[in-house]
Amino acid sequence: MGKLSVSIFIIFLGIIALFAISNQGVTTVRIPFSKAYEISTIALILLAGASGALAMLITFVIRDTKRFIDNWQYQKKHKKEVKIQELYSKALNSLLAQNESEAKELFEDILKEEPEHIDTLLRLGDIAFSEEDFQKAGEYYQKARDLNHQNLETLFAMERLMEKTDRWANALHYLEEILEIDDGNLSALYRKRDILERQGRWDELVYVQKQILKNEHTEKDKNLQRQNLIGYKYEYGRQSLENGDLEKAKKAFRTVSRIDKNFVPAILGLAEVLLREGESEEAINVLEKSYEQTPSMITLARLEDLLINLGEPARLLRIYKNSLSKNPQDNELKFFLGKLYYRLEMIDDALETLMSIDTGGAHYPEMHMLMGNLYMKRNQLEKAFNELKKALDIKTALRLPYSCKECGYKSPEWSGRCACCRNWNTFQFNLDGTCRH
Repeated sequence: MGKLSVSIFIIFLGIIALFAISNQGVTTVRIPFSKAYEISTIALILLAGASGALAMLITFVIRDTKRFIDNWQYQKKHKKEVKIQELYSKALNSLLAQNESEAKELFEDILKEEPEHIDTLLRLGDIAFSEEDFQKAGEYYQKARDLNHQNLETLFAMERLMEKTDRWANALHYLEEILEIDDGNLSALYRKRDILERQGRWDELVYVQKQILKNEHTEKDKNLQRQNLIGYKYEYGRQSLENGDLEKAKKAFRTVSRIDKNFVPAILGLAEVLLREGESEEAINVLEKSYEQTPSMITLARLEDLLINLGEPARLLRIYKNSLSKNPQDNELKFFLGKLYYRLEMIDDALETLMSIDTGGAHYPEMHMLMGNLYMKRNQLEKAFNELKKALDIKTALRLPYSCKECGYKSPEWSGRCACCRNWNTFQFNLDGTCRH
C-alpha cells in the first residue's frame, strides 16, 4: 500500500510539472481589506491543494480524537455498568438467601458508584419496608420517584407504603397516577377496588369494576368479574337502603334482579324497599314471583314471615302445597311446611308432614328438635325425650343456621355476602348440619 501511495504521489508531481512547463503565467490575488499579490498560476494551484490537504488533515485529526475520547468514555462507562450489574446481581442473590444485611451493603456500594440507580433505590426501600422502617422506605421510594415520575414500579411501591400506613387517600392518589399512565393496568384497578370496598364507596366501585371487566383477558376471568359487578351493584343498593335513599336502592335492586333473576339478596332487598314504601302487596308479589321462577327456601322463609305478620297464613299454605305438588319428595320443603304448621299450632298436620320425610339415614337435628317440641305439646313425653335426645347438638331451638354453599361457612344471621369466601348469593339453610363453623 505504501509503494502505491508513493507511485501515485510521484505521478501527481509529474502532472504538476507538466502543467508548470505549459503554464508560465502569473495570477494576481487580491486579499480583502489588504493589498494584491502576484503569484504564479502553478504555485497558486499547489498552495490551494496544500491548504485543502491541511484542512482535511485537521478534520481527520479532530474526528479521530473525538472517536478516541468517545471510545474511552464508553469503555469507562461500560466497565462501571458491568461492575454495578455484578454488585446488583450479588445483592439480589443475597436477598434470595434472606441475607438482607449483606444485600443492603451491596446496594449501598452501588449507590456510591451510581447515586441515581433507580432499581437499587427501590430494593433498599423494599428492605426498609420489610423491616417496618416506613420513614426510610419512603425516603428511598421518593428519591426513585424524583428520578422518574413515570416509573410504574416506583408508583406501586409508594402506593403499597401508603396502604401499610393507612393513608388511603394518598394510596388512591398514586393509583390514579398509574392509571393516567396506563388506564388498563389491572393490578392498579384491583388495588383501587380493594380500597374502595374497604371504605364502602360502592358507587365508585361499580365504575372501577366495569373497567376491570373491560380489561380482563380470558373469558373465565370476565365471567368472574361479571359476578363481582353484580355483587357490587347489590352492595350499592344495600347501602342506599341503609341510608334511607329508597329510590336509588330500588333502582339498584331491580337492575341486579334483571341481570340475574337467581340473585336472592336483590329480591329480598327490593321487597324491603317496597315494604318501607308501604307497598306490602307488591312486596309479596315480588317474593312470590321470584320463588315461582327460581325456588329458594330463603325467599320462601321471608315470604312466610311477611304473610304471617300480615295475617294471611292461608295464602302461605297454598304456596307451600303448590310447591309440594310439583316436588313431592322435597324433604327441605316438607320440613319448612312442618315448621309452618308448628308456628300455626297445627300440631297433627305438622307431625304428619315431618314423619313423611324420608331422611335416608341422614341426621337432621333441627327436625328432631321440632318433632320433640310437637310431642311435648301432645304430652307424649317419652317420644319427645327420644327426639330431643337426637338433637342434643342443637344450640338454638327451631332456628336453622345459614350455610355458604361455596365454602361451607355457617352463620346464625343471613347476609347477602359470605363473610368467609366473600362471594354473594351463596347462603342457604343448613338443614342437615353439614356446614362448618
